[in-house]
Amino acid sequence: MPQPSFFTASLYVALGGAFGSWLRFLVGRGWTAVLGPMRAGAFPYATLSVNVAGSLLMGLLAGWLARFGNNAEGTRLLLGIGVLGGFTTFSSMSLDFAVLIERGEIATAALYTGLSLIAGFGGLFLGLLMMRSPA
Repeated sequence: MPQPSFFTASLYVALGGAFGSWLRFLVGRGWTAVLGPMRAGAFPYATLSVNVAGSLLMGLLAGWLARFGNNAEGTRLLLGIGVLGGFTTFSSMSLDFAVLIERGEIATAALYTGLSLIAGFGGLFLGLLMMRSPA
């Protein structure tokens, strides 16, 4: 089976991403409905939930694709990059980390994880600082 065209691949990713983002929205709404706005806002339950669930699902998908996914590029694009990428990017980071560990690249995995966390948090705080600074 040939690889999907750029347009088709882009469509898989876009549609999957929209669905994954909507699922993440539903998880947040669900936690708020169950706990109430005050309790749901006291701890990032929704983010933690989607990160853990997305990582589990990414592991299942990556394992399935490795075992049975010959000619399943459309499935990888739709579900892995699209749905799970829209649901949580942490699942992609988890997969990258696992691949590095499985390759025996422990130091690279640690560097990648550390840089991802530090640069991600740093970027967020830098953006906040820039927007809070007087013009």
